[in-house]
Amino acid sequence: MRILYLYALLVLWSGAVMAQKISYTEPERDDYKSTEFEIIGRVSGNILVYKSDRGDYVVSIYDNTMGLKSRVKLDFLPKKLISVDFVSYADKVFMLYQFQRKDAVYSFCATMDGNARFADAPILVDSTRIGFYSKENKVYSVEYSEDKNKIMVYKINQDKENDNVFYTFLYDSAFKLINNSRVSLPMESKKSFLSNFNLTNEGDLLFNKLERTSNRDYIVSGSLIIKRAVVDSFESVPMQLKTQLLDEVKMKVDNNNKKVLVTAFYYKQKRGNVEGLYVSKYDYVQKQPLYEKEVAFSPELKNNAKGESSTNAAFNDYFIRKIINTSNGGFIVTAESYYTTSRSQPWNRWNYMYGPYGMYTPYYYSPYSPFYYNPWYNNYNSQDRYHYDNVAVLSMDNDGNLLWSNFVHKSQYDDGSDLYLSYMMVNIGSELRFLYNELDRRSYILTDNSVQPDGQASRKPTLRNLDKGFTWMPRYGKQISGRSVLVPCIYRNYICFAKIDF
Repeated sequence: MRILYLYALLVLWSGAVMAQKISYTEPERDDYKSTEFEIIGRVSGNILVYKSDRGDYVVSIYDNTMGLKSRVKLDFLPKKLISVDFVSYADKVFMLYQFQRKDAVYSFCATMDGNARFADAPILVDSTRIGFYSKENKVYSVEYSEDKNKIMVYKINQDKENDNVFYTFLYDSAFKLINNSRVSLPMESKKSFLSNFNLTNEGDLLFNKLERTSNRDYIVSGSLIIKRAVVDSFESVPMQLKTQLLDEVKMKVDNNNKKVLVTAFYYKQKRGNVEGLYVSKYDYVQKQPLYEKEVAFSPELKNNAKGESSTNAAFNDYFIRKIINTSNGGFIVTAESYYTTSRSQPWNRWNYMYGPYGMYTPYYYSPYSPFYYNPWYNNYNSQDRYHYDNVAVLSMDNDGNLLWSNFVHKSQYDDGSDLYLSYMMVNIGSELRFLYNELDRRSYILTDNSVQPDGQASRKPTLRNLDKGFTWMPRYGKQISGRSVLVPCIYRNYICFAKIDF
């Protein structure tokens, strides 16, 4: 019995030790802090990371312990890429890239395996003449469905009436062309813009057409636009905003239930306070609106969110980060408190959010890219201090009613740069994990908090094997499997990567 008891203790102890495991890469000679990268993911048992530095493009291939297996140089790429997108599968990766040659921009797709080998020549998707003097040469955008069975490459031009003309190229998971279209979308006002582009598993393109106030502070009208996979026309579903004003609108497709959710914070008056959450849901198969409502935040909820603000202004610095569909047809919204302070000029939420009129951007507002790391994205103004504080977690039911709310309490700031701030959310099915840095004796310590399906939040023990020489950049991490994430780190001015197995 004593032996069995000791054996049981040993099993329990080993299970606790293996609750998480961290594996680091060794610094590579050419991977400086200035190297741009994107985590591709796990392919054929290997972990692939794309890296770019002054016209040199490589893919580093790591094994499951993050040991470097090979570093493959992508010699066939032109010296100056405009952009690159990756769609990864269990055994292959589609690399979609665009570049300019003389007065034309070209879009290509190359297919690599898990060892970064290319068996076939890249496929030309499309080309566009833009002239020699065009300042903006990013022509093509890429969206892919949640199951990755549909991929769309598209471009948007303007005709003489300033209407947006879409050229779409829809492919399947073997990169065989399903449909290409040319379709026009009227833009009645210079204050209108497009955002939140999504591709459903059926190949339908969904996005928002929104209109701002004259001073760009708020959204006063909008609609959901749908282009069916093999139909050369748009469907428009108006948003009934009534009297409220919105700021940043976000969209989330629920492929399992064939629904699409549109949500945003809302105000009752200009320059007022955030009053609650606007939510609307639409059945895009049955073409039927399900509900559209405002969920007001209670004084208790605002009090928990306020931080340094007053209760009424508690959510004024919050920005929606993620929307997660739940199995019961509901959804979870996470929002983070973010602001800057400066000695030169005051920070303004509304001026920060929107660009000039008529500017087309295929991506909704975010102060950072979730996966692609560009160290020169920020201005690195030494007069700016970046603040990233509490994270609100709001759970809504199938009818858009608030079930529960909780907060991941944190207080982060840094001067001149925000590379190590904000957080990474990991969905491991049984709970949501929030990874972020806390300042401890002038050093950043990676912290782990969890939120359970019933809303209970708890702080996990300090992650084991946290090497003091590595400074983590959680928000640029990527989940590469159900219980594994890859997070970039800085080690002695080199870019490295750490894999956490939960």
